[in-house]
Amino acid sequence: MALATAVSSPSPFDRSAGVAEKPRYDPRTAALIGGPIASTLVRLAAPNMLVMLAQSSVGLVETYFVGKLGTDALAGVALVFPVVMLMQMMSAGAMGGGISSAIARALGSGRRADADALALHALIIAVVFGLAFTFALLVGGRWLYAEMGGSGAALAAALTYSGVVFAAAILVWLFNSLANVIRGTGNMATPAIVTCAGVVVLIPLSPCLIFGLGPFPRLGVAGGAVAVVMYYAIGSIVLAAYLRSDRSVVRLTFAGVQLRWALFRDILRVGLVAALVTVQTNLTIAIATGFVGAFGAAAIAGYGTASRLEYLLIPLVFGLGGPLVAMVGTNIGAGLHDRALRVAWIGAAIAAGLCEMIGLGAAAAPRAWLSLFDTDPAMIDAGSRYLHAVGPVYGLFGLGMALYFASQGAGRLLWPLLANFARLIIAACGGFLALRFTGNLSHVFAALALALAAFGLINAAAVAGGAWFGRNGGRARPITPSPANS
Repeated sequence: MALATAVSSPSPFDRSAGVAEKPRYDPRTAALIGGPIASTLVRLAAPNMLVMLAQSSVGLVETYFVGKLGTDALAGVALVFPVVMLMQMMSAGAMGGGISSAIARALGSGRRADADALALHALIIAVVFGLAFTFALLVGGRWLYAEMGGSGAALAAALTYSGVVFAAAILVWLFNSLANVIRGTGNMATPAIVTCAGVVVLIPLSPCLIFGLGPFPRLGVAGGAVAVVMYYAIGSIVLAAYLRSDRSVVRLTFAGVQLRWALFRDILRVGLVAALVTVQTNLTIAIATGFVGAFGAAAIAGYGTASRLEYLLIPLVFGLGGPLVAMVGTNIGAGLHDRALRVAWIGAAIAAGLCEMIGLGAAAAPRAWLSLFDTDPAMIDAGSRYLHAVGPVYGLFGLGMALYFASQGAGRLLWPLLANFARLIIAACGGFLALRFTGNLSHVFAALALALAAFGLINAAAVAGGAWFGRNGGRARPITPSPANS
């Protein structure tokens, strides 16, 4: 019979009769439920941070080369970029978190066959969502980019780039879903190696396809998109091959797997809520940009430049987020609720400390960051006002984001959703009131700071108040084991 009862000790060994028997778990799973928390988190976070930095560099390098084609090409790619980022955030962070969480909880509770079956269910979800993005952008792309301000040659470039990327959207979803299946087992290194190896190839391939260097055809703005599609195609094949090998804790198999709604639900009940959080976050940014735009182009430039610093916090928080999902999910699956909470708080403390150091440094010397991009006095003034207001609460942002990822692992996302909704309402209402009654840019930024602080504090209060483990002792809704589990 599969392990279904709570494990009473952090050790994965059965010590009945005073003798340590064969471990119940794969060694990687055993490390998640029995190893030292802080060092395990840091060890697992390092590859994830490397992945985020590598992926960020790809976007910067591609933008640099596309810029050589002219302003229209650069503008066209800029129009598509927010939609691509939305797809990335949904597939890697939102639905990907649901996949990692489901895998981790299945392994922690000893449901190895269910963990294997979840890999195939994740693959099917990736195909469905990938096709949905393809249909939406190929049909509605022209309208969307025109509404965003695209016209003429810039709109043509956007449609060219978008057509290539979103025709192959399924590859982006497959890559990120397969990577998160692996991360759910506690293996952060393999997705990192595949990503970084791909980046090493992609960076020189992109200009070759854009400009037609060597034996490659000159594809112009489409060349950058083709290079990205090739990266995700090859990466998906490599990740799938790993999951089919004996080295993987979870095996991707197509034979004998019965599709079950319970397994789809275990992924979707986390992934869909996390996707809604992602939409809320992007809406908050759009609303804030609209408020700042009332103060002119220099204010937008200052706000945009200053807020870029927050994107540098993402590799730190996401680096910890992947291990948090895996460790919290595995420990909850094993019934180790106290340890799961300790993992969450230690990870949140690390994220809050790192983000707060960066925020306080930026608030104390904003010009050091802003002047890297421009020296216009009006831009520097607006950016400095933003960092003075928001920088000191970066620690709370890191706290809230880490607990959001931990809540993904726990499969409990109601309070992170409410916390992010509170952030949206405070930013929107506070920014509107500041704009309407004071007309002071600093007051608008103060509203954004208050919104970030509320996001972090609400998440912390919810976890501390028992949001994960209520009247039923925190047990996740059980999934009926498959016959292979018994």
